[in-house]
Amino acid sequence: MAKAISPAITQALAQLRQAVTTLESVVARRAEDDRTLDLMKKELALMQDERAKLAGDLDAALAKSTRLDAVTGELARRVERATTTVREVLSDLTPRS
Repeated sequence: MAKAISPAITQALAQLRQAVTTLESVVARRAEDDRTLDLMKKELALMQDERAKLAGDLDAALAKSTRLDAVTGELARRVERATTTVREVLSDLTPRS
């Protein structure tokens, strides 16, 4: 004949089962959180690499823009000098009344 389990032991076993179930749930959530954190760290590293590349590209574009501005300014001065010279030559060729 099997011994009867006291109500206190039955209640303690039920609480233990509930505690183990809760612990398993917490461990599973923590594992998922750790996986999510790892993915976020990888994504952040990729974004930082991309940001560094974009910053380098921007620096190069700004340097090129500065060079183009300098060349454009020089070309504008040359065109102005050429225009002035052409006007002077045309003025000298125009008969005066």
